[in-house]
Amino acid sequence: MALQKLSSNRAVKMLNAAREGQYGVLGVVTYNMETLVACIRAAEAKKSPIQILLFPWAYKYSPLFIDFVAHACRSATVPVTLHMDHAQDPEVIKKVALIKAEDGTPAFDSIMVDMSHYEKEENLAKTKELVALCHEQGIATEAEPGRIEGGEDGVADTADLEGMMTTAEEVDDFIATGIDFLAPAFGNVHGEYGGVENIKLDYERLEAIQKKSEGRVQIVLHGTNGFPPDIMKKCIKLGVTRVNVNKLVMDPYFDYTKEHTGKKPLTTAMDEGTDLIQKMCEEWMDHIGSSGKA
Repeated sequence: MALQKLSSNRAVKMLNAAREGQYGVLGVVTYNMETLVACIRAAEAKKSPIQILLFPWAYKYSPLFIDFVAHACRSATVPVTLHMDHAQDPEVIKKVALIKAEDGTPAFDSIMVDMSHYEKEENLAKTKELVALCHEQGIATEAEPGRIEGGEDGVADTADLEGMMTTAEEVDDFIATGIDFLAPAFGNVHGEYGGVENIKLDYERLEAIQKKSEGRVQIVLHGTNGFPPDIMKKCIKLGVTRVNVNKLVMDPYFDYTKEHTGKKPLTTAMDEGTDLIQKMCEEWMDHIGSSGKA
């Protein structure tokens, strides 16, 4: 069911369409130009929507990078949106929500207000305040009920905090903060699982969360490192719209750079590295059903 609030927001429109069409949208963690170019080339080749995910690191590294990514998203021939993932510092959220793209719209179509490192009540209070601030700018928001364990490059690690599964009560509590997208914890973890056999997802919990949140928020999936296509497809069938990916599409590129950096001309390494990321993105667009949906 489509969300009615912020219905003109590009990210909301994209995930509404994914839910209605029963397919997933890749959200690719992006650290550099090669990844950005690869994502947009893949989306255009496959005629697929895609979301570019930047961590707050990107803002601290250089706001110029955000300007570049926002311009690239708007220049694509298919729908490409920009999302700030795991924004854990309220002051950073307040600043990036005010960044404008060259067309005068917010650079970020959506921001994850990640206060999961706080205890529940403070998490909810901070989330509500920051959601209102983002909505004033027309920016969609995401939050994480419960706590997904682990960490990724560019995000504060929560491995030392107890992982907590999302409960039905928390779904209502977080929806009440005004969020648009919900990232539930149902056995998924940030970082490595140590093999497919260690991926223990509570599908009944995910299904219950989706039923409780239907028409109020869209469900997004974190912690997909090592997921095979069948697990991803099952999550999408149970209501997931965006699937955040990092190593699933980046590992061949990481392996390539380890082997060839300093041994091949930089331009060659950039070209070939970009091709590797694009290939993986295209494969996953086929797996999750977004190919041809743009």
